[in-house]
Amino acid sequence: MVVLLAGCKKDDYVETIGVCPLVISTDPANAATNVPVSKTITATFNEKMDSTTITGTTFTIKAATVIAGTISYSGTTATFKPSSPLAENTTYTGRISTTVKDLKGNALQADYVWTFSTGAILAPAVVLTDPVNLATNVPLNKVVTAKFNMPMDPSTITNSTIIVKQGTTTISGAVSFSDSTASFTPDVAFLPGTVYTATITTGTKNVSGKALPNNYTWTFTTLNVYTLNVTAPNGSVVNNPNTATYNSGTSVQLTATPNSGYTFSSWSGDATGTTNPLTVNMNANKNITANFILTGSGFSLNVTAVNGSVSKNPNQLSYISGTNVILTPTPNPGYVFSSWSGDATGSVNLLTVNMNANKNITANFTALAGVGPGVINLGGAAIYTILSKTGISTTVGSSVTGNIGVSPNAAIGITGFGLIMDATNTFSTSSPSTLVSGKIYAADYAAPTPANISTAVSDMETAFTTANGLTTTVITELGAGDITGMTLVPGLYKWSTGLLISASGVTLTGNANDTWVFQIGQGMTVANGAIIHLAGGAQAKNIFWITASDAVIGSTANFSGNILSQTLISLNTGSAVTGRLLGQTAVTLNDATVIIP
Repeated sequence: MVVLLAGCKKDDYVETIGVCPLVISTDPANAATNVPVSKTITATFNEKMDSTTITGTTFTIKAATVIAGTISYSGTTATFKPSSPLAENTTYTGRISTTVKDLKGNALQADYVWTFSTGAILAPAVVLTDPVNLATNVPLNKVVTAKFNMPMDPSTITNSTIIVKQGTTTISGAVSFSDSTASFTPDVAFLPGTVYTATITTGTKNVSGKALPNNYTWTFTTLNVYTLNVTAPNGSVVNNPNTATYNSGTSVQLTATPNSGYTFSSWSGDATGTTNPLTVNMNANKNITANFILTGSGFSLNVTAVNGSVSKNPNQLSYISGTNVILTPTPNPGYVFSSWSGDATGSVNLLTVNMNANKNITANFTALAGVGPGVINLGGAAIYTILSKTGISTTVGSSVTGNIGVSPNAAIGITGFGLIMDATNTFSTSSPSTLVSGKIYAADYAAPTPANISTAVSDMETAFTTANGLTTTVITELGAGDITGMTLVPGLYKWSTGLLISASGVTLTGNANDTWVFQIGQGMTVANGAIIHLAGGAQAKNIFWITASDAVIGSTANFSGNILSQTLISLNTGSAVTGRLLGQTAVTLNDATVIIP
């Protein structure tokens, strides 16, 4: 048998009997794509190599130029660690030259060359902050945190890239980073009732060196702290809890105890009534007095007034026998004083009461009769501030007081509200919570929501048809569709065209029970800055704008009344509506405010 052994060339080309060294694999492999920019590159040989021949000149990685890196060798693998991250979206060429030898001096037979490409680096982003943007009642000792969507370079998370300010003043504090979350701990507790601005700058980078694309900024407001001053001549009061200051919303129980010979009679100052103990909600600085009277002295006068108020002259806690007290009733808007009852009778407006005993008197008020076509019955739609069949959208800065809902479209039609589903799956809330004060409903939520909101939409459509079909005592084509600058009394108004209210606005004058219905054959346009002025006690809840086409409320306009549109309702930047938005297609808000009347 004849065995033929091939020789392997050395750099002097003298053959040596043995195995030729070969590169058998690389990482990344040849033609690999989307290689991480943090990649360490390796080449594995078929045998152990002479490590002194594996250097920065024999093992190179090149893009446009050769890149810098550190070479190491272990076992049968050579390693190239780049001095800095690789570039994005770039093709690199790896080369191991023929001057690389094995332990017997055998060299590679030819340069080993391969290529690979990096991909795009995902930019870091802030995905969650605590407190959230626009948060209120934030504790004074709050540690501010921001969570990123990926691992970050801790060396870039510093006081120069995580900044908290109160106005223009930078707050000192300690910055730390752990598990993709940056934390800022203030050196001194935050001030109460103060707005702070937190910023994460573009100086923050991920582990691949990719910077945050834009500064991330959010604001929060700390909770208020209030004082409670209680005085008690001829007695004492115990506060529970008893502290120098109270966080906003704290409930404090006040228990009044009279001195010997006295009886507790009432509270005055920032509290009223005779309840003892008294629970006080600390939503402001408060000064409260506990009043005591000599046992067996004086008479009390208790006056009740529903739908109005009554002033007492003189206004005292107790009266010496024989004192005359004049009672003056004042009705709320839409009501009129009608009579006295209890320990007084008749309908004299200025009533003189002789205090010859303890007395309880009630002032009675009755509602004024309303003028106009009457209130439109909205049925189940009445509980919604905004109701739409196809969708409701908003931008940052909007505020809705009350509930909103969409049907038959699903929750996907509600955008910009940061929906947070309730545990019952029957409704959701907004994030931040200040965006919608009430509940959010959609046709794809759990029962009984689909049936309820479907009924509400049906009632909305019925209300539109009913209001649009009114015919009694109708005023037609007023102003040829332009009512700018006019003063309109209660009534039914109708146009076959669209309706325009320019910047000068319009005035609706009437009492609190009067009604207005506007039947508009096309769309309604309210110009930028226009105001619907209400005079004489007129109320937004009694005004109905019925449009056959789009209702567009201009920027900074101040609008009053319920809009029932057969198509779109659109509120532009800074506009405010006191009323309901009931649209049979979409409702859009752009930094707008809507308050249910």
